[in-house]
Amino acid sequence: MSTIDSYINEYKELFKYSPTLRAKELSIKYGFLDYMVERYLDIFKEKTEDFLESCSYPLIKSIRCNTLKIECNELIRRLDEKGFILDRVNWINYGFIVRERPKKPSLGSTLEYMEGYYYIQSLSSMVPAEVLHPSKDDIVLDMAAAPGSKTTQMAQLMNNEGLIIAVEKFRSRIKSLMSNINRLGVSNTIIVNMDARDLIYHNINFSKILLDAPCSGEGLIPEDPQRRTRTKPEDLYKLSLVQLQLLYTAFMLLQDNGDLVYSTCSIAPEENEFIINYAVEELGMKTVKIDKIPGDEGITEFNGIKFSNDVKNCIRLYPHKHKTEGFFICHLKKK
Repeated sequence: MSTIDSYINEYKELFKYSPTLRAKELSIKYGFLDYMVERYLDIFKEKTEDFLESCSYPLIKSIRCNTLKIECNELIRRLDEKGFILDRVNWINYGFIVRERPKKPSLGSTLEYMEGYYYIQSLSSMVPAEVLHPSKDDIVLDMAAAPGSKTTQMAQLMNNEGLIIAVEKFRSRIKSLMSNINRLGVSNTIIVNMDARDLIYHNINFSKILLDAPCSGEGLIPEDPQRRTRTKPEDLYKLSLVQLQLLYTAFMLLQDNGDLVYSTCSIAPEENEFIINYAVEELGMKTVKIDKIPGDEGITEFNGIKFSNDVKNCIRLYPHKHKTEGFFICHLKKK
């Protein structure tokens, strides 16, 4: 097994970009950095402008019914009385698209929201916990937990049984994590304020791990236009190094035959397939095909670099195709 430093050095060409004239023209037209557009041309080919245009439109609103506190049909009835029209998502029985909203109250100021009957959460953000699908028999690690959307979703799937260790590195974000855990009635979770990479020094193992990795947030451009120019190539390199370190830590903490779900709110292969390729080629992990959830398969070649064919089992979500923020999810199994 190669070290992370030698692995990332082996693929250093992945982080070198030469924007073409076409990329520069589109970058001016849509207000993106030219190296970003060059990468999109590699990913989307002739559909690149479809993606770039979609980043200028707001995403659909969605909520997660919190079955720890209320039955979904009752929540539908209550919100309908307030003027909210919900459409159930066919691949997740507690997820709803908000088709119509009244001017008042707002989605985040209803009594039902304050009582913790639902959580405002994008559909793509619901996928990682749903894929991991922990049960009451699991000891689960959430490696980057704040603000708690996926932590509380896992607690819901576990019916508040079993155990979740929710790790958050930044003390400033613990408040929002605690607030959401309390509001949604979660009682099977312990919050730990530390860098998840340091868990490798502790004698503890987990049956399931969620690594929703810190990332560039390149999939959040429709929500935050500043991300069109925020991330430089050197930033992607630094982020991928942290992601590799976190993945290695997760691998060491995971029990044999345990499940790991890796996800990011990024569409960058440098933060996604490149990381999963390390898990497969260097750590000997196996990718598991994700069924029933709509999405594009993982990318096996990018910027002249080929990845393992196993990354095809990962899924990618895009605003212009799936009407969600850009997202990446991969289910891994430790042999």
